[in-house]
Amino acid sequence: MAAKRTCDKADCIDTEVMASAPSSGQPSAQPSDQPSILGSSKIVAFAGVKDAERARTFYRDTLGLRLVSEDGFALVFDANGTMLRVSLVREVVAAPYTVLGWEVDDIVAKAKALTTAGITLERYESFLKQDELGIWTAPGGTRVAWFKDPDGNLLSVSQHELSQH
Repeated sequence: MAAKRTCDKADCIDTEVMASAPSSGQPSAQPSDQPSILGSSKIVAFAGVKDAERARTFYRDTLGLRLVSEDGFALVFDANGTMLRVSLVREVVAAPYTVLGWEVDDIVAKAKALTTAGITLERYESFLKQDELGIWTAPGGTRVAWFKDPDGNLLSVSQHELSQH
């Protein structure tokens, strides 16, 4: 049975899953008799977009990700060592929750930089208390701000308290 969230509406952002997850400072132990299937493999992130030119401009020029390659299927970016495949799709179905996020050291500076770059930070004040920049502070101290790419994919920047790592 799923835990009840504070917001169970279909268009709700599931903000509290990671932000309020208990953290003992220690990673979860893998049972010693069960080998890790993917625990030592690098993750690849994906986002779907309809317009390659708009996506290239946004992810490369606005956000500053390095474009590694592109073909008729995807734009591939280096997101600080993580491969981000921005896949070209016929129809984007934007999820009502965050699909990509960046952990930052200074969320106030990043929120201001995003705004200066012409990016609108999302407001969810009907169910989240956000500050004047649009930053929400979770009960555990994690701070999050959300924004969308040109195709409506919900992205975020977050600053986590050291005790939560």
